[in-house]
Amino acid sequence: MSAEPNTRLSDLFGLAGWSKGELARLVNRQAAAMGHPQLATDTSRVRRWIDRGEIPRDPVPRVLATLFTERLGRVVTIEDLGFVRNGRAGKRRDARNADNPDALPWAPDRTAAVLTEFTGMDLMLNRRDLMGAGAALTVGSVLSSAMHDWLHSDPALSSDAPRLGDPLHADSAGFDRYEAAPIGSQEIDALEHSVEVFRAWDAARGGGLQRKAVVGQLNEVGGLLAYRHPEALQRRLWGVAANLAVLAGWMSHDVGLEPTAQKYFVIAAHAAREGGDRPRAGEALSRAARQMVHLGRPDEALDLMKLAKSGSGEETLPRTRAMLRTIEAWAQASMGHGQAMRRTLGEAEDLFGSDKGDVPPPCWMQMFDEADLHGMEALAFRTLAEHEPSAAGVAQSHAKRALELRGNGRQRSKIFDYISLASACFIGDDPEQADRYARLALMSMGETSSHRTWDRLREMYRLTGQYAGYPRIEDLREEIQLVLPKDSVKRVRSAGI
Repeated sequence: MSAEPNTRLSDLFGLAGWSKGELARLVNRQAAAMGHPQLATDTSRVRRWIDRGEIPRDPVPRVLATLFTERLGRVVTIEDLGFVRNGRAGKRRDARNADNPDALPWAPDRTAAVLTEFTGMDLMLNRRDLMGAGAALTVGSVLSSAMHDWLHSDPALSSDAPRLGDPLHADSAGFDRYEAAPIGSQEIDALEHSVEVFRAWDAARGGGLQRKAVVGQLNEVGGLLAYRHPEALQRRLWGVAANLAVLAGWMSHDVGLEPTAQKYFVIAAHAAREGGDRPRAGEALSRAARQMVHLGRPDEALDLMKLAKSGSGEETLPRTRAMLRTIEAWAQASMGHGQAMRRTLGEAEDLFGSDKGDVPPPCWMQMFDEADLHGMEALAFRTLAEHEPSAAGVAQSHAKRALELRGNGRQRSKIFDYISLASACFIGDDPEQADRYARLALMSMGETSSHRTWDRLREMYRLTGQYAGYPRIEDLREEIQLVLPKDSVKRVRSAGI
């Protein structure tokens, strides 16, 4: 018992809108449904959890996580509730403090447990809408400072780490899951192939339709990681977990589940690190950085990119380093730092050109090709054009080149290229060309389930406002309103755009 208020639980309790007596009754009812009919929680116990920081015994933390998850419409874990005991972080330094309540980085034996718990809660959650998706994200500076020393230390497989008898995580998922068994190389081959199938689907159609399938596969891998496989198999299994977690995070970001997405990116970084793959851990954190730029927090993105670059290690291939530079450049463009952005993109081009192809890229980098390089450069220059309109012409050139190079199966990327190109044309005072490319983007919008395309489309819609008197642009604006979700239309209309 800490004798200090549990501010995490208090904040969530306030959001849920329950009374203490109501929460006590719900705990007893849910515990009985989960096979614990003997539990008898009352109002005074709830008060001690919140006001005095008392940590209840199992299964109460799992029961509360289930209740808050259902109530708030987003995943709430035991850590989110503030129920983590001090002194159980293993040999690694416990980084938890007021700014880092989730105790990042995790001890090696906790990664699989956290992965399994979080995916289990995510699968259970029935999101009728995106209520709670706007909950606070952990800022980039907190993530980077908490994980810096850990990411730069020598890797240690969880199979090599001591098993700590933590009652909070002995059965962290708390859901009906069949008992997994140790597996061999052929089963891991199949898992690795499934990652490629999911990755291709995401690139073609967006994250909405396959997100739960990826989360379910990741949940099963979390169960497999509870066993001590031979080291080579264990590392491959951690690699599968990292790849699936990145996909789950990217798909969650793609449909607007931002806190969920960030948690998956952090899980991915931990999984990659436990498997000894520093470049993969860095790439996972770069996804969180891209998310921050998309959400209008480029300064936090730059904090994360510093960690991603420095923690990736010397074995990182030039193409991977080029990709990291393009994300850094986009963040710089968002802040209007044109000179820094151009210098960073120059470094990206040099690194990409220096990759001789003699070392095959890892599977998670095969999507970043020359088309993606130009696509990211188009996005960076289009973003900079909001501050420096002269950059619009360069953005157009890169977007056109990206479209020329795009292969089949990259529909979402093509939509982004068209939107970047149309937006740059609007900024460059060429409404006729802008109208043409905007309509090409609209023709493909129905083929994907990506909320990020809607976000980019809203940005382009804003740029059409200065040409509202043009008949063709008026027609375009009406067509965009038909494509955007109803809440987005209300937003743009209330803004007077």
